[in-house]
Amino acid sequence: MNPYIMSIFILGLGLGTTITFTSSHWLLAWMGLEINTLAIIPLMAQHHHPRSVEASTKYFLTQATAAAMILFASSTNAWITGQWSINELSHPVPSTIMMLGLALKIGMAPLHSWLPEVLQGLDLTTGLIMSTWQKLAPFSLLMQINLNNPVLITMAITSTMVGGWGGLNQTQLRKILAYSSIAHIGWMVLVLQFSPPLTLFTLVIYIFMTLSIFSLLNLNKTTSINSLATSWSKHPTITALAPLILLSLGGLPPLTGFGPKWMILSELTKQELYTIATITALSALLSLYFYLRLSYAMTLTLSPNTTPVTNQWRFSTKQVNMHLAISTILSLLLLPLLPNMMTIIN
Repeated sequence: MNPYIMSIFILGLGLGTTITFTSSHWLLAWMGLEINTLAIIPLMAQHHHPRSVEASTKYFLTQATAAAMILFASSTNAWITGQWSINELSHPVPSTIMMLGLALKIGMAPLHSWLPEVLQGLDLTTGLIMSTWQKLAPFSLLMQINLNNPVLITMAITSTMVGGWGGLNQTQLRKILAYSSIAHIGWMVLVLQFSPPLTLFTLVIYIFMTLSIFSLLNLNKTTSINSLATSWSKHPTITALAPLILLSLGGLPPLTGFGPKWMILSELTKQELYTIATITALSALLSLYFYLRLSYAMTLTLSPNTTPVTNQWRFSTKQVNMHLAISTILSLLLLPLLPNMMTIIN
């Protein structure tokens, strides 16, 4: 794609998200979401591959449905209450429809089935944008509306369970990361109505960890579990760090990913939601299983030593990996600073 055209689409992504961030009117927020959607669709279809075109079509139809639900809910709320402000969404009917529309936008279960299929048809760079940047605008709206709804808790628990179960039998890395995203969304939304700063903090940590793993896979040019075995001959140092990043995504101490999950379980316990906290903690074991599976395939499995694999290092090109280094450090070593960071956020 032409660099100037690419710059326009990237600026469109930033503009749409910024409009949604700064708006207090539902029409402006909806407009920002639509600009965001229209800016990423050409990036998704830029390779003109049948899978990417299929993914772009599925994404467009899904996001158009979600945008229609958001517009319908905001119009219904304005008709009932006379208010277009985002903070004035008080009637239960439009608030439930709005919640479902935003859940469809970010891929929460049971409205999640589009996310693994769409992510599977994208290249890793566009998949990274889909998994991180595209969640910012809907989450900003979720954090502004009044969410005292048991349906949201049910959807969050379902997301953690589906995100764990769905990734168990997958062989494609992008689908596994899609189910990982669904599980993490469930964790974030579960604590949203009790502690919005904790949800924001969990989202930031998730973005760091996802940036690390997508950058690592993009550097290795791997998209399936079978191709992970060639990582040792390509980038031994990064291959040694990859299991730590994956275990951080799984939430094992003393890595960064343990902090947000521990704080979320602590908050649920303070709210006396012991059953929900137990189910959520057990669902993390499901996700941890396929993270360990990826770690095993990458570090403890060697591919046959054919000539192209053995001589892979001779043909590697020098790439700028500063973002990978920074995101890896943040994904692994932030746990001692978490109390200070939560104090700043609060």
